[in-house]
Amino acid sequence: MNDVVLFDEISTASGHRLGVATLNAEKALNALNGDMIRLLDARLSIWAQDDGIVAVLLRGAGDKAFCAGGDVRALRDALVGDPEQQWPNPQAEAFFTAEYTLDYRIHTYAKPILLWGSGIVMGGGLGLMAGASHRVATASTRIAMPEISIGLYPDVAGSWFLQRMPARAGLFLGLTGAPLNARDALLCNLADHILPQDGWPQLLATLTASGWHADSTANHGQLTALLGELEAGNGDALADSNVLRCLPLIHQLMNKGSLAAVDQALRHTAFEDAWLAAAARSYAAGSPSSAAVTWEIFRRARHLSLAEALRMELVLSLNFCAAPDFREGVRALLVDKDRNPQWSRPTLAAVDQHWVAQHFRSPWREQDHPLAALH
Repeated sequence: MNDVVLFDEISTASGHRLGVATLNAEKALNALNGDMIRLLDARLSIWAQDDGIVAVLLRGAGDKAFCAGGDVRALRDALVGDPEQQWPNPQAEAFFTAEYTLDYRIHTYAKPILLWGSGIVMGGGLGLMAGASHRVATASTRIAMPEISIGLYPDVAGSWFLQRMPARAGLFLGLTGAPLNARDALLCNLADHILPQDGWPQLLATLTASGWHADSTANHGQLTALLGELEAGNGDALADSNVLRCLPLIHQLMNKGSLAAVDQALRHTAFEDAWLAAAARSYAAGSPSSAAVTWEIFRRARHLSLAEALRMELVLSLNFCAAPDFREGVRALLVDKDRNPQWSRPTLAAVDQHWVAQHFRSPWREQDHPLAALH
């Protein structure tokens, strides 16, 4: 089991150490399972208390992906294999509780966490990346929150970080699952630096040769400066930002006052921009229930703290697992691969407010919530 995450500690010139964690499921594009989450969370907790560790580096095995998301296929298998249809489903509750606890730890970690976000970064992988203090993208970075395509919603603190993007771009990304490149990631506050795609060895050499401090604040600043110097020498060709090019239109689309109006615009506008047109097609093929709940999440989460957002998301995720669209979406995309999901409510008009509100119904009293300790 320990092989699913590889841990290493590297000595630096100042006598301190760097903690390195590598998601080690290359064939599965480093998709997160429960074992990986628990191992990573436990080691981060240990490193947080170790005065000799000055910074943590997170990466994925191989060149294709940092992490392509959570292992939703295994989660679906657990739901389908539960004839009693328990609510909340115990396996889903354990998985999401552990995942959101890890996300929270990364967001609030005192020491610098550098995440090497090269290749595919989706869903649960973005949950890890969004929370890291120093997020690195490369020319191959492809970020997405494509949950609408599998009858889910942008979780892993998405309800919190999608709010922090310009011109309601976060709402657009949540509704469409549109992919982001490295420059998009900078603009949308999901990355801090763009380094050469083959720059990991140089990065490691630079960090190990540096003199680190006992003070975490000083180390945060030093890591930012070192990454800035490496970034200045990046000669890789980078694609232009799709979000920047389309931002005025995204702003216009997302400010139509109702999801019904947005739905009409996305379905019936002939977009000349290829990226925007693909995003509109992705929305149209996605779960209308997911779209309606995502719209409501964006409204409700506007003033939530990170902890409050994650508590809300745990409730949402367990209710999505109890509803039919998640199982059907994963079946269509990942199991049978017919890409023809039969959504329980096939149109937005069929999604009423009572159905949306049910997704926010908590199975616990406030003090009994599994994430009650987050503050």
